[in-house]
Amino acid sequence: MKDIIHFEPLTQEKYATYITVGTKAYNQHYSHLWPKGDSAPYIQSSFTKEVLLQEEQDTNTRLFLIHHNKKTVGILKISLKKALDSYSREEALYVDKIYIIKQATGKGIGKKVLQFVELRAKELKKRIIWLDTMQKGPALHFYLKNGFKKHSTTEIPFPQAIEEEKPMFIMTKTVSKV
Repeated sequence: MKDIIHFEPLTQEKYATYITVGTKAYNQHYSHLWPKGDSAPYIQSSFTKEVLLQEEQDTNTRLFLIHHNKKTVGILKISLKKALDSYSREEALYVDKIYIIKQATGKGIGKKVLQFVELRAKELKKRIIWLDTMQKGPALHFYLKNGFKKHSTTEIPFPQAIEEEKPMFIMTKTVSKV
């Protein structure tokens, strides 16, 4: 059977799925960033019904469930217009969240997510796609392998996160012309 990856725009009926899958995937990959593995500060800022209602009303935000062979395996959040340095809001698309549950990693899903995002960026005539990633861990290698370059440094914006785990890179990828 051929693997089928499907991106479902989030609706209120699927908030519980988004919250469950997003929280699970985040904790599987990033609980080490928090004292005693308590990621509550991040979860409360990202995965509640109230947050999703706000994000859904933001015309700049797009939220998706990621399905692999009809099973929900991840979430995607993009900001259609978010400036970065000399790139204006009109020129830059920001990837806010790509979280895929551990059982679904290593199956090419992340690569398909980046292809999906790049297609949206081309449709919107963007010059770059950008995102933040941890300086430690497998995500950095994944983004470099998929054409992203290190742009600058930043850090997790939560004071509760473990200090030595906070460093992040801002990564950029030039959008090729259609």
